[in-house]
Amino acid sequence: MPESRIDRRDLLRTAAVGAAALTTVAGLPAAASASGSVVASRNGTGSRGRDAVATFRWFGTSGWRIDIGARTVLVDPYLSRFDTGLFKGAFNSATELTVDAGAIAEHAGRPETVLVTHTHWDHFNDVPLIAANSGARVIGTMTAYQLGLAYGTPSAQLSPVKGGEVLEFGDYRVEVVGSLHSRNAAYSMAFPGVRLSPPAKPRTIADLPEGDTLAYQLTVKDGPAVFFMGGSDFVERNVAGLAPDVAMIAMASSDATGEYVPRLLDALDRPEIVVPVHWDNFETALRNPPQVAPADRQRLDAMVAAVRKAAPKSRIVVPEYLTSYTF
Repeated sequence: MPESRIDRRDLLRTAAVGAAALTTVAGLPAAASASGSVVASRNGTGSRGRDAVATFRWFGTSGWRIDIGARTVLVDPYLSRFDTGLFKGAFNSATELTVDAGAIAEHAGRPETVLVTHTHWDHFNDVPLIAANSGARVIGTMTAYQLGLAYGTPSAQLSPVKGGEVLEFGDYRVEVVGSLHSRNAAYSMAFPGVRLSPPAKPRTIADLPEGDTLAYQLTVKDGPAVFFMGGSDFVERNVAGLAPDVAMIAMASSDATGEYVPRLLDALDRPEIVVPVHWDNFETALRNPPQVAPADRQRLDAMVAAVRKAAPKSRIVVPEYLTSYTF
């Protein structure tokens, strides 16, 4: 682990850079502990002013927009949020894929890099249009590469990775982490499978398989190291030693993965700030407060409690949509 990161984490433990701004999500109490700091601001500047190193905005699910000066990085950007019946007890695997071009134009910006954790529709659906609009480089699994080709994304914009790569972009660095997808109550997942050659252009959500899963750690130059997950499982040996300052951790959808939260936080060396993600109803409008299904609210409460128990010195930030956070 680089010495500069150790120094920075020591600094975070002893010096506050601003007051914590924590959200209340449709009645869920905000959660925080004594260490670490975070500034949240709807105007994108925070208390550090316009010279903030980086701002992070949540798109719902596991989607993020990171602005580092004039440069933009997206993680799993899903803004179309169309109805599949998933949250109504009437899930339709034949739901046709649609793209909300207006929402993408309003919120995605002009990214230079898009990081894709896996290729389920709520992570990948909007990526081809974003790449076409911006010319962004799309980094993801071989399945993401092949699906990108199927959508007509030029191969020069597609970068297949496996995990273990360290990608240098000057103002930021991306470490690619081989990871695992969430397990449902049947110890399985929706739409398993990979693509090793370009398929026909996807038409329904079932045409976008999981396609293997990655996680990413993005380290801002002279700024925080931030860990991003798109699924609620992981390989302990792959995350050991990352020691991020901030961890965007996906909420588990079942209890199939044993001791998920404590094992993950232990492997990540108990980050200063923990941000639960992928708990919202992503088939509703991108409007605050985020809507949460009753069963998911219980799981979010349980996750917050598990973080408090496993990492009592970590601060928990339950994010709101499109709010700029500076860490």
